[in-house]
Amino acid sequence: MTGFWNFLKAGHAPTLGAAFFFFTFSCGIWVMNGAMAPFISETYQLSPTEKGVMLSIPILAGALMRFPLGLLAQYIGRKNATLVEMALIIVALLFGYFVVDSYSSLLAMGVLLGIAGASFGVALSLGSGSFPARHKGLAMGLVGAGNVGTAISVLVAPALAQRFGWQSVYGIAAVAMLLPMAAMVLFAREPDDVDRHATLRVHVACLFEKDGWAFSLIYAVTFGGFIGLATFLPSYYYDQFGVSKVQAGQLSMLAAFMGAALRIFGGWISDRWGGVNTLSVVLLTITLTLVLCGLAGNSLVITTLLFMLCFSALGAGNGALFQLVPLRWPLATAVAGSMIGEIGALGGALVPNAMGLSKQYAGTYMWGFFFFAALSLGMLVMLRVMQIRWTRTWAEKGGRARSAH
Repeated sequence: MTGFWNFLKAGHAPTLGAAFFFFTFSCGIWVMNGAMAPFISETYQLSPTEKGVMLSIPILAGALMRFPLGLLAQYIGRKNATLVEMALIIVALLFGYFVVDSYSSLLAMGVLLGIAGASFGVALSLGSGSFPARHKGLAMGLVGAGNVGTAISVLVAPALAQRFGWQSVYGIAAVAMLLPMAAMVLFAREPDDVDRHATLRVHVACLFEKDGWAFSLIYAVTFGGFIGLATFLPSYYYDQFGVSKVQAGQLSMLAAFMGAALRIFGGWISDRWGGVNTLSVVLLTITLTLVLCGLAGNSLVITTLLFMLCFSALGAGNGALFQLVPLRWPLATAVAGSMIGEIGALGGALVPNAMGLSKQYAGTYMWGFFFFAALSLGMLVMLRVMQIRWTRTWAEKGGRARSAH
């Protein structure tokens, strides 16, 4: 406890707290359509494919908006960028409350929800910016734990939708968004570290290297799998097991919470055991649990336990991958992490679409699970091949940081 207190005193804790609060709300709003999908699908009588498209659009839009928002933050400041983003999120939610009245306008709403999904880079940079280099990893991990907002959303939104109607939830969320905005204004300050104006060429430089693509593809499975499955689970529980819409959200929350909570653990264990070792276990666990989820479609209990294990691995994998980023790009950690986060988040859009297509054309979700399991297995093979060179050049065996001599 003393060590954590010393950590807080080393930087500006109120800014860290405000960044976490902002990121938590953003994550919750990003997956809001997924949390309320059983209600929305019933209103518009959506086919499995239409549902998959609806769920994937906020994820895709959020990934594509990360870079422009990061660029904006470089010119107006990170604190100001979060305030602009929160104002835009409120506008998006009001659009959902007042305007959405058809499937096409719902898809437009999904694009606007992507604004919330673009918060990742700015939130982490803001929260860690006031901390010295030796503490930035923990600061980023704590802000990143704001992924717990996905668990809160799938728990709270269905209950509110049941009581007030699903469209009213957008209005409630718009009012609630004033809370992190007030916290940001009152408690956060612009970090005093240097946030250099990186050019587009600098941002995409890591994608001209094989390692940059390897990291991005692995993150597409770990983070993409986390956000994609978190968005899809309420629909899966409702369609597959016939539970109530509120129960579907409660069951989804169990898995999403595990994914958010284990992110910090993934970074911590990777520091000690090595990011490559941790990711190897993570990708194998994801592969096996997804295959078993596809085969366990008749058992609610077994499926829920498997999802909790799968999400634990996904969360730990997110932490483990970002333990390796500063080892590989020590002088360009921020821009490399930003680009990897951007490309990796696109993977989340694959999950709802794969599930919807599987259900529509094969009559079962099983092949969607098998498809994503195959991707995870492919990433494991790639990791084991790539790590041979990594451990000869920039990392110790297993993916640990090299000792200073």
